[in-house]
Amino acid sequence: MPEIVSAKTPSAFAFNRPLRWLHWTMAVLIFVAIGLGVVAAYFPSGQQPRQGLLEIHKSIGMTVLVLVAIRLVWRLATGEPAYRQPLGRLTMLASRAGHAALYALMLFMPLSGYLFSGAGGYSLPWFGLFQWPRLVPRDHVLEHWGEVLHDRGAWVIGAVLALHLCAVAWHVFVKRDEVLSRMTGRSAD
Repeated sequence: MPEIVSAKTPSAFAFNRPLRWLHWTMAVLIFVAIGLGVVAAYFPSGQQPRQGLLEIHKSIGMTVLVLVAIRLVWRLATGEPAYRQPLGRLTMLASRAGHAALYALMLFMPLSGYLFSGAGGYSLPWFGLFQWPRLVPRDHVLEHWGEVLHDRGAWVIGAVLALHLCAVAWHVFVKRDEVLSRMTGRSAD
């Protein structure tokens, strides 16, 4: 007989509260960082408001890097909740591939941005409170590759995020399954 989960207890079919908090916090931070990066690109280099926008962009990026490390450790320690109705094999494969790509990009984007800024001799701020240590030498070749990788990665993360959002919409509006409720903590019933 299946276990009945009361509304007052955490669902066995949802991610735990810290993982949900990390997911939604990081989602907001990533979309804000992308927006700031896009807007900054329209202003002249080395001048305000571009410089200020990029300082915030970098600070958010490094925050995401720290949070994704915490999230990965927490996720590995706590695992994934069960599904009430198992996903099909192809859907599960696509889900795993999409999430692996997102985690890789959440690491890749801040690291490539750090490489670009660090090797280029640019600031490595964290919201004006401190500068991250410069762990790479000033080097124009490294700076160039950091810039290229960060720029190309921005297009890739944009595409993967768009696919992620389309997949969520498909689960909510077409499949009408529990996938979104696993990250909101609300019952899909």
